[in-house]
Parts: sequence; structure tokens; C-alpha cells
Amino acid sequence: MVTTVILSLSACGGSDSDSNAEGYVKLYNTTKNSPAIYLTIDEDFSTSDDEIEFTYNGVPYGSASNANIVDNGSYFYELAWQDGDSTDSSDLTVVYSDSIKINNDAIQLIVIGEDILAPSVTTYDIDIIDDEDDDTYDRFNFRVLNMHDDSEGIDVYLSKADETFNEANFIGSYSYQELSVNQKFDQDDYIFYITTPGSTEILFQSNDISFSYSSQYIIAIRENNGVGSSPYMLDKMSNSLIESFIDSDSEAKLNAYNAIGKHDLLPDYQGEFSLYLNGIDDSPEIEALSLGVLSQPIELAKGDYSVDLVVGDGNEVLLKNHLLSLGENSHKTAFFYIDEVAVDDDGDGDVDEDGDGNIDEIQLDVHSLVVSNSSRTSIYDHEIKMVNLVDSTEFGAFTIYFVRSDETIESAFYKTAVSFANSELVYLKNNTYQVYVVAQDNSSEIILNAFELILDEESKEQFMVVEVDDTAPTGYKVSLFDQTI
Repeated sequence: MVTTVILSLSACGGSDSDSNAEGYVKLYNTTKNSPAIYLTIDEDFSTSDDEIEFTYNGVPYGSASNANIVDNGSYFYELAWQDGDSTDSSDLTVVYSDSIKINNDAIQLIVIGEDILAPSVTTYDIDIIDDEDDDTYDRFNFRVLNMHDDSEGIDVYLSKADETFNEANFIGSYSYQELSVNQKFDQDDYIFYITTPGSTEILFQSNDISFSYSSQYIIAIRENNGVGSSPYMLDKMSNSLIESFIDSDSEAKLNAYNAIGKHDLLPDYQGEFSLYLNGIDDSPEIEALSLGVLSQPIELAKGDYSVDLVVGDGNEVLLKNHLLSLGENSHKTAFFYIDEVAVDDDGDGDVDEDGDGNIDEIQLDVHSLVVSNSSRTSIYDHEIKMVNLVDSTEFGAFTIYFVRSDETIESAFYKTAVSFANSELVYLKNNTYQVYVVAQDNSSEIILNAFELILDEESKEQFMVVEVDDTAPTGYKVSLFDQTI
């Protein structure tokens, strides 16, 4: 049965179609180096006055569109990406085009995979399951789709959530781009397992996956683009939703960045700390990390950790028992910084008791800001994650402008405000940008830093960290480094 959803677009008309006959079209993007992919359905791309022409929302890597209603008939379609500011179909860059036939009560699943420079596109005709024989609606339907292009084939097993691999049912063996026949199971929570053909060595084991509706699902297997050692990820697709599942035992990675500047209130700190997890012992996980330096990533088991920062031989502790939570397959960066806080011993809100116009006393707090690293590998656009570590009494936030050659700061299309001790992200297409970090001080706008940023197909996802730097001409610096090392 089709799940009851509000579909994103509905076509009116169509070639060779019955006015009451409708099917569905759905796009699934497994091209890991692609930006969002747009699907356009048209009667005839050579004319501009077609009755039917729809461009659906872009589908990022690892995602799928809704199952969109289209009248039965024959159409042409294009797959494209947005290389400008407009999402009009005529302004998109086409990477693939073909014809497609929409059939009554069926889903045309278009899957784009492999390299965006030479994509592989496959279309699957999937009948809508009629479950009139399931009077209690206590079963669900699913097919397996193998989209792991480097695999020699996979075996898939399924067990209930309270069982193990020993009790699992063998679902089938599947080669690359193979879509299985439909199978039915009772609604429940299940675990999926993946092995190589004929092997019982588990290469992927999901957490519990709930199937609580009598719906029609596709269980798609694709490459794991994260840091865990399992080569597989699993996508559970319904007509309107997609959920991704990673190996339940996947490892995690952690980087640390030292943004703790020297300060009179930290006399023993000389711009270097060591990081310990779950208590101070004989061996730090990250040793002698200098100011302004990003550590190499360390691999850790998933879980929750306490973080301690110490100076020198460990006699002075900068930070104690800060929580660090690392999920499966995650890669995170912990930024450590200081915050000047006015002391209010009597709690009356007055930090200038002597009335001389100055804060009587300040104390330093050491904090951590933990940010998730991107695992994207798009060659046409890139994620820039901006981090604000500027503790200022004059302004609590600044705006970062990414200005192209035909723009000014005032007209810049890409701009993002970032408040202190927070991060924001922006996706930038390949281009040359003049970057301006601008703060508002009363009625004045102040440029804290300005520099050129060049993004091309070789660029990676990046962190952009803004900090105080007394040696810089403006008193502030911006550090850029890749999110993946």
C-alpha cells in the first residue's frame, strides 16, 4: 500500500495518458561527489510551451525525493545540478537525460550513482503493492537495492531486534544495481546484516530498524562515506521519507583545536595543553597541542567520554570532566577557548561596586565547542563551517560575506551571521570569493578580517575559525583548514 502522504507536486495532463491514471517518479542520489541533483520532467525539451514541465527539489547525496505523482505517459527527463543562483531548469547544468514512461500504479525509481563526471543512471519500474489480502495490515513490504559500486556482491540477512545473526533469515544475494523481488515480513523491529557472498563474517550490522506500518520500502545499500571501518551504509526508503543507518559498531574520530590564548590569569599556561579522556593518566590522547593548531584525528570507539585539559606535567588543570559524546561513524572537532567572565561575588548584578566605570574583577572560564565534521566529497560545491571564538564586549556576533567578482558586500548572495561560541555553515559553489568578516559596533560596521578564498574541484570541506590575534593588523585572524585530514 502507498503510505498516506502529501506529495510535493502533481502533474495535470500528459501524453498518451488516461486523465484518471497516475503513476509516480522518485529520484535517489548515490553519487558521492555530487551536489544536490535536480530532476526535471518534460513533454518535449525542444519547446518552451509544454503543458507539463516540472523541476523537483534538489536531492543531495544519500537522499531521495518524494514519490511525486505524474500522469501516465511518455516523457523526457533531465538530471542536473545548480551551478548558479537560479533553480530554473533552463539555468541548471545537465549531467544526464533520457526518456521515461510513467505507468499506472507504479513508481519509476531513477537512481544516479558513481562519478558525477560520468554518472551511471538506472531506472526501476516498481509496482505499487496491493495488500487487500492482508486484512489486518500487520505486514510490510520491502525490496533490497544494492548500490555499492565497489562490492563483488552482497548477502543480506534479517533478524528480529531481540535476536542475533545466528537466528537471522537469509534474504538474498545481490549484485551491483540489482533490485530484489518484493518480500513480506510481520511489522516489528529488525536488524539487517551484510556479508560478502557465501560468508558468515558480518561486515555491517544495523541498529534496530522499526517497521510499524504496512508500507512499501526499499532497503538500499551504498558506500559508507564516514570514518567507520564498515564499507556499507543502509537507507530505508518509503514513498516520502528516507532514513540512513550505519554499522552499529562503527568507530568515531576526534580532532582538537587549541584556541586558548595566553592570559595573565593563566600564568602557568604557555600556549600548549594535553588532552586526556576519562581521567588523567600516564598517557594523554593528544599531547602538547599548541595554540592555533588542529590536532591529527584520533580514532575512538563510539561512546561518551569525559575530557580533561592539563598544562605541562599535569599540575594545572585547565578543564575538567567536560562531556564528549561520539556516535557511530561520526567525526567531530572540539574547539577549546577561554571566556572572560565578570565576577559578581554578592550576586547583586553589579560588577562595578566601586563605581569607577571598570569591572572590578574577571575570571577565566575554559570551554569546549564540539562541531561535527562533514563527510561530503562534492566536487562542485563545498561546505564551509564557520566558528566564532571572538569573546568581545563590543559585539556578540559578526557576519561573514562571501563576495563574488560581480558583487559587493551589500549585494552578496552568500552571507551568514555567527554568534560567539557557535558555528554556522554555508555551501559555496566553486568560484573565487573575497571574504569579509564584519562586526556591528553601535552604528558602525568594522571589518575584522578580509581575504581571498578560491574553491575548485580539488577543494575539500573546510572550517573557518575567527579568533582574537593581538599580532594581526586588525586584532583578529581567520584560520582555514580542511574538515578531513
